[in-house]
Amino acid sequence: MNSNELANRNDQQAQQPTTRPRVDVFENAHEYLVVADIPGVAKDGLDVRFESGELRIEAHRGKPQTQEPQGSLLAEEYRVGDYRRAFAMPDGIDADKIEAELAHGVLRVHLPKSAAKRPRKIAVRAS
Repeated sequence: MNSNELANRNDQQAQQPTTRPRVDVFENAHEYLVVADIPGVAKDGLDVRFESGELRIEAHRGKPQTQEPQGSLLAEEYRVGDYRRAFAMPDGIDADKIEAELAHGVLRVHLPKSAAKRPRKIAVRAS
């Protein structure tokens, strides 16, 4: 990529609106679960990363593929844009076992707790 292409790409990104997706975060004994609404995003437009205790979600929402218009456009509310959100996560996440799934505009990121952080039952021996 030459410097002109890079400058054009940066200009295009600066013109696109960025939205913080709405999320719910759950915790149970085995994992944290982050559920984010990112409608209009395809799997190839999604980047989920976990690094240095931070979960980062970045996604690009393109224009929907529609059939050829059957007349003049009277209103247009759907925008191309990006979603961005980052979370500082607690220590004790097993980064090698993190999984994410995208279905019907909802991203679910499963962040399993490491075995050392999971609650465990202590067996008591009788003497």
